Amino acid sequence: MPVNVYFNFNGNCKEAVEYYAEVFGQEKPEISKFGDMPADPNFVLPEEMKELMMHARLNVHGSTVMFSDSMPNAPVTFGKNITLAIVTGDKEKLEAEFNALAEDGKVSMPLQETFWSPSYGALEDKFGVVWQFSFEEGAE
Repeated sequence: MPVNVYFNFNGNCKEAVEYYAEVFGQEKPEISKFGDMPADPNFVLPEEMKELMMHARLNVHGSTVMFSDSMPNAPVTFGKNITLAIVTGDKEKLEAEFNALAEDGKVSMPLQETFWSPSYGALEDKFGVVWQFSFEEGAE
């Protein structure tokens, strides 16, 4: 199972991902905006978030590199804007690894069902490394 790099930006993700696509000879990537998410009556999306990038992905020399803008109320500090993303089809292993890192870390999003994954969560481990875990049927 590969570990993927996930870059976070402060509102200029679209510019960054299009730049990297050009540099690495990739087609313009499909970009999902926060405004593309299904409406949730429990969470009203602030107007300023609707045009921010929720997710984009490039293949750089055989590695998946993913991109997103941060939430406006949670800007990233560069050097802390890179997270490691575990995408796996093994739900038990995903839960065990997430829970082990969460023990002495800080969970920012508990493992839960989202519209893109049956089990997704994020945390910062005890060393300050930010991890994202996502279950994807059939993933390595």
